[in-house]
Amino acid sequence: MQIRLLGEVSFAEMRQALFEALNEIEDEFAIRYSRGAVLFINPTDGLDENVVARRRGRVISKVTKKGPYRSAADEYCP
Repeated sequence: MQIRLLGEVSFAEMRQALFEALNEIEDEFAIRYSRGAVLFINPTDGLDENVVARRRGRVISKVTKKGPYRSAADEYCP
């Protein structure tokens, strides 16, 4: 299943649009889980010019996460 966002948007706007799209999928289609997700972004400078993410001069093209941060309190069972 794809979620598409059109036009140049800030990350805050993108976050909100994704939140709304996921809520819609959850409510309308009763889908509660996903086996993972891939999000492709096309970074810009806010003036519709492309930018390239770099770390110490090297191009960064992928960021992988294992899921949301879980604090020790989430795992604590008294």
